[in-house]
Amino acid sequence: MNTRVASALLLVLGFSACAVVPETGRRQLMLVSPGEEAQMGLASFSQIKQQEKISTNAKANAQVQRIGARIAKSVGRELPNAQWEFVVFESDQVNAFALPGGKVGVYTGLLKLAGSDDEVAAVIGHEIAHVTSRHGAERTSQNYAVAGVAALTEIGMQAKDVDPEKRAMVLAAYGLGSSVGFMLPFSRLHESEADAVGLRFAAGAGYDPRAAITFWQKMAKNSAGAQKSPVWFSTHPSDEQRIANLQKLAPQYIPLYENAKTQY
Repeated sequence: MNTRVASALLLVLGFSACAVVPETGRRQLMLVSPGEEAQMGLASFSQIKQQEKISTNAKANAQVQRIGARIAKSVGRELPNAQWEFVVFESDQVNAFALPGGKVGVYTGLLKLAGSDDEVAAVIGHEIAHVTSRHGAERTSQNYAVAGVAALTEIGMQAKDVDPEKRAMVLAAYGLGSSVGFMLPFSRLHESEADAVGLRFAAGAGYDPRAAITFWQKMAKNSAGAQKSPVWFSTHPSDEQRIANLQKLAPQYIPLYENAKTQY
């Protein structure tokens, strides 16, 4: 068993390596250092820029740079040492992403669906919230931990001379079990946390937090009729759940929005 797996096993058993999400107070299993996380983010963004077509649309780029600068200011010290970079990618995907180190990508498909800067800001704020809450590092840590438990299970079966074919079947079944019972619920929790933190970032930049509601209503309409997995097997909340949650969250950020918008 290598050092990484051994460490993961100890932490799974003892839960000694924990961090806390500031917004919610939730404790996180954390096996990845901020430095490691930043390195992975920077390397990934560099690769994405080489593989994806970068948009030359002046209007789209100006919009994203304008919104990005304001949200970066709102995030402030919550992402220390960020080297902010906002890039527009030419694609019909209705999507955006943020990586550790302050690297943000926005697809032109999202800009076409969003009807205002406020809606774009809601999405960018949400994606950056995943980074400030260290969801990616937590997700990686969970993968390390699950791999460690799987390794321990395999070692135990080897010691009992279990048939290799049966051992492979058990490990495959364990992979499904770990995915449904442990990994996916955390992912839905990450999305809900990012919704809350993202609203604060957008509101603090002078963008109406209620725009997140209208954007997701558009997303729900846009995806109507598409084949969807049951919520239990989904990594994201259903559109209905997300909209309802945003409707509850948005009002508390209105005062922040009203105060911030006077600065712009």
